[in-house]
Amino acid sequence: MKKLPTQSEGEINTSRRRLDWSNETHNKRTRELLDKDAKFFLHQSISTPCLSAISKAEGPYIEDLQGNRYLDFHGNNVHHIGYGHPRLKEAITKQMDELSFAPRRFSCEPAVNLAKKLSDISPGDLSKVLFTTGGSDAIEVALKLARAATGRYKTISFWDSFHGAGYGASSVGGEQLFRSDIFGPLIPGSEHIAPFDCYRCPYGYKDLNGKPQLDICEMTCAKFVNYVLEKEGDIAAVIAEPARAVPYIPPPGFWSIVRNACNEHGALLIFDEIPTGLGKSGKMFACEHDETVPDILVIGKALGGGIMPIAAVLAKPELDILGEYALGHYTHEKNPVSSKAALTTIQIIEEEGLVENAEKLGHHAIERLNLLKEKHPSIGDVRGRGLLFGVELVIDKDKKPAKDLAEEVFYRCLNKGLSFKISMGNVLTLTPPLILTKPQMDFAIDTISECLGNAEINQGIKK
Repeated sequence: MKKLPTQSEGEINTSRRRLDWSNETHNKRTRELLDKDAKFFLHQSISTPCLSAISKAEGPYIEDLQGNRYLDFHGNNVHHIGYGHPRLKEAITKQMDELSFAPRRFSCEPAVNLAKKLSDISPGDLSKVLFTTGGSDAIEVALKLARAATGRYKTISFWDSFHGAGYGASSVGGEQLFRSDIFGPLIPGSEHIAPFDCYRCPYGYKDLNGKPQLDICEMTCAKFVNYVLEKEGDIAAVIAEPARAVPYIPPPGFWSIVRNACNEHGALLIFDEIPTGLGKSGKMFACEHDETVPDILVIGKALGGGIMPIAAVLAKPELDILGEYALGHYTHEKNPVSSKAALTTIQIIEEEGLVENAEKLGHHAIERLNLLKEKHPSIGDVRGRGLLFGVELVIDKDKKPAKDLAEEVFYRCLNKGLSFKISMGNVLTLTPPLILTKPQMDFAIDTISECLGNAEINQGIKK
């Protein structure tokens, strides 16, 4: 029997429950379109077969071909300002009329204005930028820059992380789906260690209601980064998400220890804020919660406002050392339309107070989700920061992942008009847009509670 890779990204899209839900939900028109999709697109995990077919996306909602409307708590983390923001569409249309493209050897005002804006809002002195068309490309640029700046090629990253689909990004990523078996050999020197995960500490320390017992564990997870840096001796960079998008929140002081360790051993610190940046965490950048400034910061996804593809690498000025080499020439490196979209997106986030909304609504949601934990025996852990949440479902006190239960809850919620993602097989991963209202959040939490309760009854799980 062929061994299948361990899946941590997204729900299993070839399961019996997926097939049953599709047969019950999809009409002839939807099935025909999905059949065409499967016919013409290369098949890959998570994507083929597709969940459904979308005909409309507006604000925090998506709508399928059959008119079913879903409050989107997934959105690939691109929908910070909601789908199809009128101001963004107007800005893009105007820019297309004024200047639709700029060859990469030329500058243009939208690109320069965006670069300045990113420099202004970034933490610390991250004042040098480079644009790419997507997060994977931006990670590749960051890795090349780290090699050039340090004269080293090795990296430290974390198992279960995701940094993109390119060979460099897949090498530093920690998911079997993207890096193992048929995809090897990958880039040499890509060292991996266990990630922070206080609820399921890979080092064997007991948690306290999902929180670390620092007096016992003494931050072993962070100290191990220092240990590997010392033992390897020639690490170019540590690359990680400051808050894992699954999500997992770092224990207090984690990044301070790692930052100091990088300084001591001459390694750069790269933060991948592609999913967590631009307000998702309740601050403009997730690393601000930990008061830690990286040497290189990567953003993407929401930067284009959910319409245009664009990502950016932000670096300290002392890393601007490659004028004689080509670090990352991309056809749309200074695309005026993408740049205008990104600049307008940031302005909308700032002027509509969306970072503040994420922080305030996030506190409300965490309080309500913790109340659900008291009510539902299958909820083992609730964690989150801003509008990034994880609800981990378990079968018993030994924390056995309740994967089938999570899947049942997922499809029950879809039928009620709520869409999200399952991570790690049993974590309900909720990443709503920053424009979300309190009634919409309450609807989502009420829906999860109802669907989870019915699924628990169906599977014989009792308080």
